[in-house]
Amino acid sequence: MNFIEELGWRGMIHDIMPGTAEQLMKGQTTAYVGIDPTADSLHVGHLVSVMMMKLFQLAGHRPIFVIGGATGMIGDPSGKSLERNLLDEETIRHNMEGIKEQLARVIDFHSTAPNAAVMLNNHDWMKDFTFLDFIREIGKHITVNYMMSKDSVKKRLGADAAHGLSFTEFTYQLVQGYDFLYLRRHHDCLVQMGGSDQWGNITTGGELIRRKDGAEAYGLTWPLMTRSDGSKFGKTEAGNVWLDPRRTSPYAFYQFWLNSRDDDAERYIKTFTLLSPPEIETLVAEHRQAPHLRRLQQTLAGAVTCLIHGEEARDTAIAASRVLFGNATEETLRALDEPTLRALFDGVPRHVVGREELAAGIPVLELLAVKTTIFSSKGEARRAIDGNGVSVNKLKVASSDLVIDTRHLVAGKYILFQAGKKNYHLVTVPSREEDARDA
Repeated sequence: MNFIEELGWRGMIHDIMPGTAEQLMKGQTTAYVGIDPTADSLHVGHLVSVMMMKLFQLAGHRPIFVIGGATGMIGDPSGKSLERNLLDEETIRHNMEGIKEQLARVIDFHSTAPNAAVMLNNHDWMKDFTFLDFIREIGKHITVNYMMSKDSVKKRLGADAAHGLSFTEFTYQLVQGYDFLYLRRHHDCLVQMGGSDQWGNITTGGELIRRKDGAEAYGLTWPLMTRSDGSKFGKTEAGNVWLDPRRTSPYAFYQFWLNSRDDDAERYIKTFTLLSPPEIETLVAEHRQAPHLRRLQQTLAGAVTCLIHGEEARDTAIAASRVLFGNATEETLRALDEPTLRALFDGVPRHVVGREELAAGIPVLELLAVKTTIFSSKGEARRAIDGNGVSVNKLKVASSDLVIDTRHLVAGKYILFQAGKKNYHLVTVPSREEDARDA
């Protein structure tokens, strides 16, 4: 794989320093990206850098991930209007462990290959660097004029910037620049990569290397990912879409990609999957012929979910989607675990019925129209059943004489009713322990 050509086809290059492509053609090269440890999980906004490094490694090169244990204590002004909260070292170490576990699902860290990835924490080489040593050894090589010319600084110093820029944040580019210098000296790292908002920090690092050591350094950035309507990529009404299944379930993760607009899906499938150019071109052409089938979105959602969460989670997410949007069976519903069920029914009207009541058995008309408000009356519920329009756990209710009891529970807690084709209601039956806590 020619790394630069591959990135160009996938639309993943924004800026590139002169000589970078030539350096990467010479043989195995080491490059790094930085990740701020603001949480113990990555979110989909980080996935561009992850996929960039995956392609880099597949091209035979060696990735380094630098966790900003030191820079995370400062805060990068790039792309932000406010100074963010600073993190303590214990929190950063905890977050670093979670991030590496997630990266290792995609990136090879543990093999004996010469290009196995490395994760480092810049706090390890910054913690003993005194302020006086830093301004003498690093600060004197980069002028204030040079630092002020960076877009990330000028934006925060503009007339419309109500909050200004602290000295702490102003020094960020020097600290990140020193990271590049340190990695160049100690890990033979020749390239730094990042989002387009990092171009100023990357070029500062390259300039510092040239002025301090007279050595070459290279860099490239990728375009910041946005939706075609201009809204922020990776955000939903619920907030960030996380890679941690405890924060964002694999089903919700799958749905995020499945709900992509057609023009977004055409970009995303190039950036976030490892499908080859011929495969993607064929898929896009087929999708344009029959967009209503949403084959492009289905392939995208399946590929990214499998990459991050594995085949089993992907298959479960697909099965869960069929419960609401396809011809799933009761067996499919009962095969889903509780976290998937919770995510699946997020937003579906919910009703609560006591466990003791259910154990004694509740006539279906009573449950539909008295214990819950699924129907406004027993008569309406009876007519819907007679018209073959009510299902319980994906099975049609054949008679209004049906009695619902604990045998109908799914995952020991839920009963799914469907009135018509798309009108779902979830009956939740708390455990005895939950009932006792509520009491």
